[in-house]
Amino acid sequence: MYYHRQLEPTLRKAAEEFACITLYGARQTGKSTMVRTLFDGIEYVTLDQSRERLLASEDPELFLQSHAVPLVIDEIQKVPELMEAVKIRIDEAKLNSVRTGGKTGLMYILTASNTHEIREKASETLAGRTAIIEVTSLSESEKRQVEGNDFFPDINVLMNRKGKLAAKNRFEVFTEIYKGGMPEYWINEPDRNTFFESYISTYLEKDVSRLINVGRLNDFRKFMMIAALRTAQQLDYTEIGNAVGIDSRTAKSWISVLESSGIIMLLHPYATNLSKRIIKSPKLYFLDTGLCTYLCGWSDPRILEASPMAGAFFETYVVSEIVKSIRNSGKRIEYTLYYYRDRDQKEVDILYIRDQTIYPIEVKKGIGRDKADKNFRILEQYRMPVSTGLIIDTGDSVFPLNRDAYYCPVGMIGL
Repeated sequence: MYYHRQLEPTLRKAAEEFACITLYGARQTGKSTMVRTLFDGIEYVTLDQSRERLLASEDPELFLQSHAVPLVIDEIQKVPELMEAVKIRIDEAKLNSVRTGGKTGLMYILTASNTHEIREKASETLAGRTAIIEVTSLSESEKRQVEGNDFFPDINVLMNRKGKLAAKNRFEVFTEIYKGGMPEYWINEPDRNTFFESYISTYLEKDVSRLINVGRLNDFRKFMMIAALRTAQQLDYTEIGNAVGIDSRTAKSWISVLESSGIIMLLHPYATNLSKRIIKSPKLYFLDTGLCTYLCGWSDPRILEASPMAGAFFETYVVSEIVKSIRNSGKRIEYTLYYYRDRDQKEVDILYIRDQTIYPIEVKKGIGRDKADKNFRILEQYRMPVSTGLIIDTGDSVFPLNRDAYYCPVGMIGL
């Protein structure tokens, strides 16, 4: 069964406007399935196949000559230098189009599991020639197969969309958190241990082994588990390094590996020259809560819901859903999402910045919400408009706490 993705219109539009499309994202987010479904009939080749990979590496031009266009090239991160040959072929086609008065159509669709490396490589080598699109695991809207929108925490926008809400109780939300959003696991529900162990082993062997000493893969597996236990927390490289038995420099390097692979994201504090008391450390979030719960060893959503980590996992779920909503609209989260915390321990979980306006967001799973907006006013120090804030919870309706803040069900994200 195929679940339609909210990125499909973006992909179709890119196919009309660009000679190349580069899709990147973590493993098991459905990149290849989406491409092969949307562009059925286009020749497909994967560089997982040793024969194809060897030819692409040794003679990129011959590799491209041996395949027709348009062509889907899967796992391009295995031979990133192939992008140079793709650039040459595209430039030749464009020059020919200028001479004949025609139009250069779609020639290549590239997919990759390594996010940062491929995004940078595509941006440098194929600048102006490729659309670069990030793919995440399934969002809540995609799981429900309803039309989604870019999450915009403007209360008027949310009030207009509230008719689309299908509220879920806390256990249903924590079941979603427990399962995560990887399409293969969500749709087919294979054995949990087998699926996630295979995922981690493949990730370590195919992605991580290219970036760190192979002899340290067991240390990196332990590092992933320690990082998962710190989701939704401020990142302390020394502390996390000590827990694994590595120095802070190695810990920072390994965090970069997780981030570049699309496993985690770092939410940075919003700071200006006016805010010298702001804590500078980023917060760490896993982008797939199913993988995170597995790494933490949770065996049941009810146990997770009742655990001391329930709040951290709910916050992780909210942040990941907001990130998915933004990216599924073909946008980047950079310069959009931040958090606030100062040396007086005053904190706002999420700051959504848009059009020079701050939209404050607190995340509360259900208990002790009465003063959830207590730190919103401190944001006035930035001398920017501060919009009506949101308290995202597991409730069933958009409802005012007061004139400055509204409760918002987590299910509203992306609707």
